[in-house]
Amino acid sequence: MRHGKKFNHLGRTADHRRAMLANMAISLIMHKRITTTLAKAKALKKYVEPLITRSKDDSTNSRRVVFSYLQNKEALKELFGPVAQKVGDRPGGYTRIIKLGSRQGDAADIAFIELVDFDENMLKTPKAEKKTRRSRKAAPKAEAPAAEAAAPAVEEAPAAEAPAAEEAKAE
Repeated sequence: MRHGKKFNHLGRTADHRRAMLANMAISLIMHKRITTTLAKAKALKKYVEPLITRSKDDSTNSRRVVFSYLQNKEALKELFGPVAQKVGDRPGGYTRIIKLGSRQGDAADIAFIELVDFDENMLKTPKAEKKTRRSRKAAPKAEAPAAEAAAPAVEEAPAAEAPAAEEAKAE
């Protein structure tokens, strides 16, 4: 029975799970985005976010604590270098999980997990330029007042020409 179990055991022994999450955390830190199953991505999020929070304080103790989890010097340098600089002002929520559908072979839910501040696509597109369904509906309404403003100007022009034409006939 699984009464009172607070985390997903992922069908593995404790040592295997710890090693797998450490390897996935190293890959996430080094590559900024990895594709995995949804259950593993959720477990990895709980594993790696406290390490990223710890990296904000660049002290010897913080480095030793994080190294005890990761056991990889290159990942440690990356985490305490560029990653810590980008997330320095963020209060939490360093990772994002996006569902991709199901895997062909076993129908497992697939997702990718990425570091939020390192997503190039989201950084390139400002939020104002993002197209939504509402912006498409609002655009024709914005054009309608412009058309109404142009219509009275067209009506006034023939009215101004009519008296001039009448004066020409009178002469």
